[in-house]
Amino acid sequence: MAYPVSGLVITRDGYGAPCKQIQVLEASHPVPDIRSLEAAQGMLELLAGVTPDDVVIALWSGGGSALLCLPAPCLSLTEKQNIHRALLRSGASIHEMNCVRKHLSAIKGGRLALACGGARIVNFILSDVPGDDPATVASGPTLPDSSTCSQAWQILQTYRIEVSERVRAFLQSPEFDIIAETPKASHPIFAANRHSTYIIASAQIALQAAADYAQSLGMQVLILSDRLEGEARELGRQHAVLALQKQAELKLQTQPKPLLILSGGETTVHVKGQGRGGRNTEYLLSLCLHLQGQTGISALAIDTDGIDGSENNAGASITADTLQRASELGMSALDYLDNNDAFTYFEALGDLIITGPTRTNVNDFRAIVVEG
Repeated sequence: MAYPVSGLVITRDGYGAPCKQIQVLEASHPVPDIRSLEAAQGMLELLAGVTPDDVVIALWSGGGSALLCLPAPCLSLTEKQNIHRALLRSGASIHEMNCVRKHLSAIKGGRLALACGGARIVNFILSDVPGDDPATVASGPTLPDSSTCSQAWQILQTYRIEVSERVRAFLQSPEFDIIAETPKASHPIFAANRHSTYIIASAQIALQAAADYAQSLGMQVLILSDRLEGEARELGRQHAVLALQKQAELKLQTQPKPLLILSGGETTVHVKGQGRGGRNTEYLLSLCLHLQGQTGISALAIDTDGIDGSENNAGASITADTLQRASELGMSALDYLDNNDAFTYFEALGDLIITGPTRTNVNDFRAIVVEG
């Protein structure tokens, strides 16, 4: 028996695709725009006629927090945009950012599930968050939320993000609790027989696929983790130390095989400079700086969605001669790192990795090749 199908997809600029029955809209990322707001309103209109006899299939991936934007009653789109920008520059983790986003949204943090008319909800998740918590991906529009208004307010205070008095009152005043607090797992809409969730892609799956391929080429593989977090430049320093240590170990082997060091997760960047960059290029520039041109070590770092930060590159790559080539152009790696300007550094060297739309997102992918 055939059933009528309708739907709406919201994706970033340049990532759309023609569909016969599903409407595809493009909007802004990583900061929402008016199209993000209109798309969210369109999604609510689509769900207006849904009944308990229907099935709502929800596919969530990274980027949804910006693409699906409906500000809470306490703030305007402009203020929501300003908070998004401040969070992105603050060094806050994705879990912290999305906690705030959920509580300042009229559609995230499970609120979209409330608009599904009691229909059965089936969630498919492309996880781009460390730990693969489905409720964090895209700020969990159809997933129950365990975070609270008080936690969101504390995060804003911790990172010194300025907000209006209306936002403060919305998150702190008891009279707003029924509006500001997100629906929890105990809500009937999330009953097990009416609500199910499946993770269909993740960083661990991507890392294992890379590991399998490398091993088929005769390489040794070390997967550090699929959920590394922290400051990008600090992780780059740590990985430089590790790579040098592993190279020293390889030199002691009689017939050493090249070693591939893999890791995933999502680092952060506390932006203090005025440059152009992304967390993967920042990590890579720090790694390069601390390797100091050591021969036999090369690396790449990319965001699997094809966009590292807000530029058009997925990431970049380094080799043993990267620092030397930059020096010949009069560029100091430390100066560019301190200005959060890794994009410009690698652009000048021709070492950016530009993939175009990948139409997937399982977060960051880092690979270091170490030869003895």
